[in-house]
Amino acid sequence: MSGGTGGIRKLADKLFTPNEIRRFQAYKSRFSQKYLSLEGLKSNFKKPDLGKLLNYRVFSTQKEGSHEEPKAKPDECDPSWDELFPRGPPYEPRNTHYWYPDAEYLNEFKNIVMYPTGDQWKQRPKMTGKQIPPVDRTFRTKFINFGPAHPAAHGVLRMILELDNETVLSADPHIGLLHRGTEKLIEYKTYVQALPYFDRLDYVSCMANELAYALAVEKLLNVEVPRRAKYIRTMFSEIMRLTNHTMAIASSVLDCGAITPLFWLFEEREKLYEFSERASGARLHAAYIRPGGVASDIPLGFCDDLYQFCQQFGDRLDEVEDVVTDNRIWRMRNIGIGTISAHDALNWGCTGPVLRACGIKWDLRKQQPYDAYGELDFDVIVGSNGDCYDRYLVRIREMRESINIIEQCIQSMPPGEIKVDDMKISPPQRRSMKMGMEELIHHFKHFSQGIHVPPGQTYTAVESPKGEFGVYLISDGSTRPYRCKIRPASYAHLALMSKIAPTHFLADVVAIIGSLDIVFGEIDR
Repeated sequence: MSGGTGGIRKLADKLFTPNEIRRFQAYKSRFSQKYLSLEGLKSNFKKPDLGKLLNYRVFSTQKEGSHEEPKAKPDECDPSWDELFPRGPPYEPRNTHYWYPDAEYLNEFKNIVMYPTGDQWKQRPKMTGKQIPPVDRTFRTKFINFGPAHPAAHGVLRMILELDNETVLSADPHIGLLHRGTEKLIEYKTYVQALPYFDRLDYVSCMANELAYALAVEKLLNVEVPRRAKYIRTMFSEIMRLTNHTMAIASSVLDCGAITPLFWLFEEREKLYEFSERASGARLHAAYIRPGGVASDIPLGFCDDLYQFCQQFGDRLDEVEDVVTDNRIWRMRNIGIGTISAHDALNWGCTGPVLRACGIKWDLRKQQPYDAYGELDFDVIVGSNGDCYDRYLVRIREMRESINIIEQCIQSMPPGEIKVDDMKISPPQRRSMKMGMEELIHHFKHFSQGIHVPPGQTYTAVESPKGEFGVYLISDGSTRPYRCKIRPASYAHLALMSKIAPTHFLADVVAIIGSLDIVFGEIDR
C-alpha cells in the first residue's frame, strides 16, 4: 500500500493525541475504509523534549496509495485505539510474513525481541509479577527392554514392558535368541546321534529330556526295557528333579534379595552332579538314558552313597525353609504375586508345578505311569492359590517326595540287565565286541548307520521337573527320524507372562519369572 505518490499527505510536523486521531473517522469521504498500521517506535533526535513517538500510517482501501501518517506519544496511547481500526496479525508491521509460508509459525513469536526494527530492541518486556503457569503435558507410558542380558531373565529373555511409572501395563516376551534349529537338525541324524541334542534343551535336567526321547523310540520299536533299567531311569529322573528344583529355588530366592540359601542349595546340587558323573562320566550332558535301557550300569557303592545323601538332604531343606518359608520379606514379595487361576492355567497349557500350584492334581507319573513309577508310592503335591509363593511350596514338597522315590528305588533295585538283549537296538558291550566278529559288526553298524525303526508315529510325554516334556516322533522306516516335534514345558509358561505380569510392579516381574522356572534351551530349541 506504500507504492505510489498520488494522494499522499504528510503530517509529520504535527503531533496528534489519541482524541485527534479519532477525528480520522470523519474522513469517510476520502478514507471510508481505514487500515491502521504501526510503523515503529522512534526517537526524535531533533526535538528531544518530545521523547519517543509512535508512528502510525492510515491507508485507504478505495484510493490506491493514499495514506496519512499521524504520530502519538506512547504514554498517551490507550487500548481504546483498537476500536478505531481492526487489529491485524502481530508480525505484519515488520513485513516478516512475506518470507514465511506458514503464518502460524510466526504466531509463536509475538514479542518484539524476535524481529526487532529500528530502536525497538531497546524496549524491555513488562514485568507483571505473575508466575507463568506451567504448560500442561500429557505423559506417555514408557517402554523398556527387560533382558536379554539381565541376570534375572534366566536366559536370553527379551521382554518388552510397558510401564506407567512402576506399574506394568503390558508384557511382550520375545524369543529366538537361542534358536539352533534342533528339530530340523534331528532329521539329518540317526536315532542314536539325535540323543545328545536333547541334553541341550533343558540343560538343568538333561536326563529327563533323554527319557522322553528314549521312550518314544522304544514305543515305535515295540520293545520293553529290563526292570533294572527302569529303576535306574526312575532314580536318575528324580535326581534331575532335585537338581532342577534346587536351581529354581536358589535363583528365585536370590532374585528377591536372599543369598544364603543359594550357597546351601548349590552345595547340594554339586553333590547331585557328582552322582551323575559317577554313572555316566559327565556332569551335565550325560547321554546316559538311551533307547533300550541305559548306557552303563551304576558303579559299586553308588546306591549306598546316594542313600546317605538322601538322609542328610532333608535336614538341609529344613534349614532352607527356616530361613525362607516364613521370612517376612519373602512372603511379601511372593504371596499374591503372579496369581494364576486354574481356568487360565488349563487354557494356557500350563503343566508341572505351575499347574499343580493352582490346585489341579495332574502328574504324568500318576496319571500315565512310565518306567518304575507305577510300582512306587508317592504323593502329588498340590497348591491352592496359584501365586509365586505356592509354586515355591510345591517345589519344596516335591523335593521331599523325590527323596522318598529315590530311597524306594534304592531299596527295590532289582538285579539283571540294563539294556535290551538285541544287538540291532542296543550296541553290545565293549568287552564282547573285542572277542567276537558278530558283536564287532553290530557295534560298527549301530554307530555308523543307526537302528532301523518301523514306520509309525507316537507322542510320548514325561513329567519333567518343569512340567510336561513331550516328543512327537514320526518314522518312515529309515534310520533317521522323519519328523521330531518337541513339546517343552517352559514355552507355555513364558507365554503366560503377558497374562499375569500386567498390574504388577516392575520388581514383581523378576519374582514371577523366577517362580515360573523357565529355561531357554527348550523354549528356543
